[in-house]
Amino acid sequence: MADFPSKVNTETGSSNAQTSQQGGNSLRGLASNVTSAMNMPFIRSIQGILMMVEIVLGLLHWALIAGAFYQPLPAYGWVMFVAVTLWIITTILFLIFLFNVHEKLTFVPWLLTMMGYHGIATVLYLTAFLTNAASVHPFHLNYFFGHFAAAAFFGALVMLAYGVSAVFSYLAWKGDGGNAATNTVPA
Repeated sequence: MADFPSKVNTETGSSNAQTSQQGGNSLRGLASNVTSAMNMPFIRSIQGILMMVEIVLGLLHWALIAGAFYQPLPAYGWVMFVAVTLWIITTILFLIFLFNVHEKLTFVPWLLTMMGYHGIATVLYLTAFLTNAASVHPFHLNYFFGHFAAAAFFGALVMLAYGVSAVFSYLAWKGDGGNAATNTVPA
């Protein structure tokens, strides 16, 4: 029994088949490397879901305004600045957490950073939403009235999503996690 090799290769091809099976340069190997590097539990977490909602709704918000003729009203410049800037930053932060880059950047206090970011984003989106909602009326006879009204609606939804993210970030920062069963009452 000792003469039997522990690994037997039964392939009848070149050695190239062995490297593609192990992940070499094949597309399947690349896909498995990318998915193994992704933080899949983050996508299913509340923070991950909220960030995806913020990205999608934020994109809808600024795309509706950008697709309309908003230049006559300078207030929409502020709305576009807030919407696009926060959309870009949220997308970058989502990718940082999705690919576990935050684990390599240990010098950043991520819980405090995310709490501060979501709190500031909520306040900025509140101002952008109010500006957007107050500026819809001058366009009531215009073709783009529906764009601006829908943008105001999506601005409110994004503001709420950032607010909920701020609350969950605060709970994570305090270490509570939002579970009432883990709280202990001192006796």
